[in-house]
Amino acid sequence: MVRHWGLLQTLYLLTLALVLVHCQTEHEEEEEWVEEVEDITLTTVVKPRGGPCPQDCNCKVEGAVDCAGVDLKEFPNDLSEDTRQLSLQNNQIEMVTTENLARLHQLETLNLQNNRLTSHGLEDEGFEVLRHLSYLYLANNKLTAAPKHLPPSLVSADFAANQLTTIYPHTFGYKPQLRSVYLHNNKLTDAGLPEHVFNGSDNLEVLIMSSNFLRYVPRNLPSALSRLHLKNNKLEKIPPGAFDNLSHLRELHLQNNLLSNDGMENETFSQLTRLEYLDLSNNNLTMVPKGLPRNVVLLHLEKNSIHSISSDVLTPVRNLEYLLLHNNKLRSRAIHPLAFQGLKKLHTLHMYNNHLERVPRGLPRRAKTLMLLHNLISEINRNDLAMLYTLTELNLSYNKITTPKLHKEAFRKLRLLESLDLSGNNLHALPLGLPKSLQVLKVKNNQINTIPDGALNGMTNLREINLGNNQMKLSSIYQGAWQELSALTMLDLSGNQLSHVPPDLPESLEYLYLQSNRISTIHASAFESVPNIKSIFLRFNRLPMNAVKESTFSYLKNLQVLDLGPATSDLGNEEEEEEVDKEDQ
Repeated sequence: MVRHWGLLQTLYLLTLALVLVHCQTEHEEEEEWVEEVEDITLTTVVKPRGGPCPQDCNCKVEGAVDCAGVDLKEFPNDLSEDTRQLSLQNNQIEMVTTENLARLHQLETLNLQNNRLTSHGLEDEGFEVLRHLSYLYLANNKLTAAPKHLPPSLVSADFAANQLTTIYPHTFGYKPQLRSVYLHNNKLTDAGLPEHVFNGSDNLEVLIMSSNFLRYVPRNLPSALSRLHLKNNKLEKIPPGAFDNLSHLRELHLQNNLLSNDGMENETFSQLTRLEYLDLSNNNLTMVPKGLPRNVVLLHLEKNSIHSISSDVLTPVRNLEYLLLHNNKLRSRAIHPLAFQGLKKLHTLHMYNNHLERVPRGLPRRAKTLMLLHNLISEINRNDLAMLYTLTELNLSYNKITTPKLHKEAFRKLRLLESLDLSGNNLHALPLGLPKSLQVLKVKNNQINTIPDGALNGMTNLREINLGNNQMKLSSIYQGAWQELSALTMLDLSGNQLSHVPPDLPESLEYLYLQSNRISTIHASAFESVPNIKSIFLRFNRLPMNAVKESTFSYLKNLQVLDLGPATSDLGNEEEEEEVDKEDQ
């Protein structure tokens, strides 16, 4: 028995020893794994990937250092070698040296716009080490000469708003990745550009050289260009063949220059087969240029001295939709009747501020918007507008049209017309035969003293009518005229000779302008018919103080603006009142 007990005790001790050894091993392995995790965590925390961050800057994004607008006087020196994006815009930096950039081998974007950099303070060699630089922004500094060498990796360069007079062959040349260059608002002349300024940069798509001092369109431009801006220069001439290889060009801005018809050939634009936008406004053209490409959609020719349009200059431009010819010297008789023939897509035509003495013949039949304001048109004959079936907006304001010279059937074919402006003419009566489709009618600043019976019959689509500054009296308006306008929301009768608020106003009315009339009393029921009214303007009438009762407006739940203005009483001697006012002053 003693022997068995001793054996059991020995087995127990051996088992306990094995368990302790096993536990010790597991515990040691767990400690080693915890130490490994702690080592990884410590490595991540203690050793940031981006390295040190300059004072006052933001380095939250990996590889990006944002020091914009922190009033830096010098280029920061403590930048990580891994910096890919560096934002230094809106500071006071005056110098960038080769040493500043030497360590930034990974830099892809450098933004230095809106600083105080001069060409003397910008060392050329510094950019050569930036083998990965794609985006360089140096706009709004004081550079007089561009860097002689920029890295071939460049994709976009912005040198706008400097004082550049000189660009070198390798500034933008030999950059196969280059897509856009911005050089506007500088002092570049033809002498400051090398002949092959973009040689070897055949993929350039956007070139902005507006607001410089160029006299000629640069030669040998890259064939991949899609946008070319040369406005606000001193361009006098477009050399022969200057645009011949630009078959991808879609936008061409040549406005605000000194271009004349003698400064370009008939074939100047003919090879621009993809051109959609052409702006030649504010130049010295006397005729519409020949050879315009077929695919132009928007053509700016305003603010020239164009006096005629021949039969063959516009008709080849089959895709033309917008034609802007305002502020020229056009006369109707100098516009060929076939000038717009075949332009089936042309829907917007601006010919205001010319010398048109009548509506030109042969206007585009698919036109939707026709602007003929501020001309010398004195009459509208029966068939002047008869072919404009699709017209929706017609502006004939500020011409010399009189009531006898406006044919009562002149608008009979305009069944889609929505907006008609006859303001600023010499009309004495609201025209008859207005299209029933009208939504907006403006006839302010005429001499209208009557609305003939039935002139507004069937105008159920009319939303706005402006009769301001005429000679209307209550007796000028036939009974029930306003009640017919079931969709009317705005009625302007300001500056007339009304003595009372017009009766029978439509229920739909929301805005009523009656200022500068002769209204001396307002009846309690004056606005009963307009429960939806929002604004009423009554200032500069002859309403005595306390003449308007609050109850007159109390039931108008939607009223937001009630403008009674200063009270003025009719004392029968307005000149005497003016003299008293002057003495008071």
